Amino acid sequence: MSFPLLLGVVLVLGLALLATLARRSELMRMEKSLKRREKAVRHGGAKAKLQHPVVDLTRCLGCGTCVKSCPEDGVLELVHGQAMVVAGARCIGHGHCEAECPVSAMTITLANLETRKDVPVLNDELESVGSPGLFLAGEVTAHSLIKTAIDQGTAVGAAVARRVKQDKKPLKDELDLCIVGAGPAGLSCSLEAKRSGLHFVTIDQESGPGGTVAKYPRRKLVLTQPVNMPLAGRLKQSTYTKEELISLWEDISTRQRLPIRGGETFLGLENNENGSFVVRTKTSTYTARNVCLALGRRGSPRKLGVPGEDLPKVAYSLLDASSYQNRKILVVGGGDSAVEAALGLAEQPGNTVTLAHRGENLVRIRSANERRIKASLNERRMNLLVQAQVSSITPSAVQLEIRGKAEAATIHIPNDEVFIMAGGDPPLELLERSGVSFDPKKRQAMAPPREAGTGLIRALTIGFILALSSLLFALWHSDYYGLEASLRPAHAKHNQLRPGLGIGLWLGIASAGLIALNLLYLVRRNNYFGFKLGTLKLWMTSHVATGILAFLCATLHGAMAPRHTVGGHAYWGLFALLITGAIGRYVYAYLPRAANGRELKLTEIKGRLDRLMESWGDRQRSFGDRAREEVTSLIETRRWSGSLTIRILALFGIERSLRRTLERLSREGKAEGIPEDQIKEAMAIASQTHRMALLVSHYEDLRSILNSWRYLHRWVSLLMVLLLVIHVASALAYGAFFFSGGSAG
Repeated sequence: MSFPLLLGVVLVLGLALLATLARRSELMRMEKSLKRREKAVRHGGAKAKLQHPVVDLTRCLGCGTCVKSCPEDGVLELVHGQAMVVAGARCIGHGHCEAECPVSAMTITLANLETRKDVPVLNDELESVGSPGLFLAGEVTAHSLIKTAIDQGTAVGAAVARRVKQDKKPLKDELDLCIVGAGPAGLSCSLEAKRSGLHFVTIDQESGPGGTVAKYPRRKLVLTQPVNMPLAGRLKQSTYTKEELISLWEDISTRQRLPIRGGETFLGLENNENGSFVVRTKTSTYTARNVCLALGRRGSPRKLGVPGEDLPKVAYSLLDASSYQNRKILVVGGGDSAVEAALGLAEQPGNTVTLAHRGENLVRIRSANERRIKASLNERRMNLLVQAQVSSITPSAVQLEIRGKAEAATIHIPNDEVFIMAGGDPPLELLERSGVSFDPKKRQAMAPPREAGTGLIRALTIGFILALSSLLFALWHSDYYGLEASLRPAHAKHNQLRPGLGIGLWLGIASAGLIALNLLYLVRRNNYFGFKLGTLKLWMTSHVATGILAFLCATLHGAMAPRHTVGGHAYWGLFALLITGAIGRYVYAYLPRAANGRELKLTEIKGRLDRLMESWGDRQRSFGDRAREEVTSLIETRRWSGSLTIRILALFGIERSLRRTLERLSREGKAEGIPEDQIKEAMAIASQTHRMALLVSHYEDLRSILNSWRYLHRWVSLLMVLLLVIHVASALAYGAFFFSGGSAG
């Protein structure tokens, strides 16, 4: 008896140790994620300039699929058991998180559409509102992905083809469609136009296809997901470098004999007396009933407006870093283009590279570039200057102003080359002259992403209907199901409804099949064996439906009286699985939602203190920084250190610690001559911050306790499957023995 007892103690203590270590690891990961988010909010990297994800906390299950599917590390993290946008500025609109979320809790949306004046107003067919027949596709629509550009170009070509079939025939020398731009959107639109038999032409200022992609640095990876192009089908590779993609597009355009006319710089368009468009370039004029503007969004490179910017050594793009060696180079900018250019130049022999950024941090770069630049800085292969602005450029040097908390300093850097990667000014004026509207008032009102709820009512309704159907079936055969087990063999329906024959047997087979289908959801969600058939949303719906149906079929399979057998135990395991699954799918989200909602509120409160301090002088700001750091330190100690028991016991002394800290800070502020109203306002915000953080912490503690449903669900699932396998194997063996005519003798 001692050995089993000792083994039990070891198992219990071992599991408790593993659970404690796992919990501590989760808290540490959460702390890092929240600190990264706070840093991103402070430096403007929490939201993307264009597309960014929005999380519906009422639906999110915390499965982590969105985090795993996002190609950009750090955009999403699991915080308090749910997804949270940590560094939204890194989002470039892949949309994998939205597509892979099994409960539709993710939405990719454009930011601030109700006020933005740099996003064109388009209808559902990508047609410019107020200019019938004028379509836009690609980067100019504020979507940056190559795949999106290809899809949009294809959609425009198809929309024009539908209209041409319905409209009158074109006049002589009048095109069905004129496509401006031969990038991915223009090329796919051209291919769709040819497939549809349209009379069209494609113009571009460059000599061949590629558009903005052709201006990317050499060997840059530009496509990282499979795409389909009209007439070309699915591209063979899922990833392409710039050179590979341009070569492929050139081959496609040549084989398909697309009417692409290079060297045509677009100047604008207007309507003629027939209602058609007259497209003007520097060398030609085209008349077309429809126009697709597939232009890049970059437009003209953004200039610094400083003396010396017109020197020959100043450039605004970098195509091939290997052509620059043994040079002193300054790269200006803080985005991915600037970082990639600086990294590429730093890898060339003899170069001394400095990256100058006007902000405090590089918050809008991809995680891969962040890792690369950190490694390069650690190895001293390049230099980084933050809060630095170029004030003048000379043939042999560059003058920069470094602005920090202290007074600004001016430095001179010996220099041979300057690359200004400060983005570009979108061709808004040209587009507006061509009839494209950017007026937010004309934009169709779009309801912001809202919380849709867990769908509990719908699930209950479906579950009720299925359960009611099963009950009606049981009542219909109540003359059999109502009998004692010992009396059933004599009933006429016994061979029809018993577990081993007839309907009863088929219900058991159906239940086992539904359980197998139910478990396939896990295979699809975790992408085991490369299994990616269908959407995760469809599989989640199937997961819920098959779970309910499997239980109801098993109930009828057991003839409404599960016994004390392996099959009966599997049945009760299935019931426990159904209950824990329902908790996880429809109930669990409430606590994480409350914690994350207050986490966002906490960020807003901290932002209020930052905004308050912006209007203060240096002395007051120094006091505000100190107050924030001390209160933050007090919060961090309570939130992330110690066990649940220690945090509960700390409740009795935490208010006293806060009161003492605020009183001391108030005395110090008065001694430093800080106005009393500023001290009171800062202390009020600090106190509110502390209370909110404490509330979030205890919501998290409650969530961690309730999180046990996940482990129960998993272990019960494993146990139920094992029992089911044994039950099925026994039934098959017994059935084979029974039907062979053997005896128990």
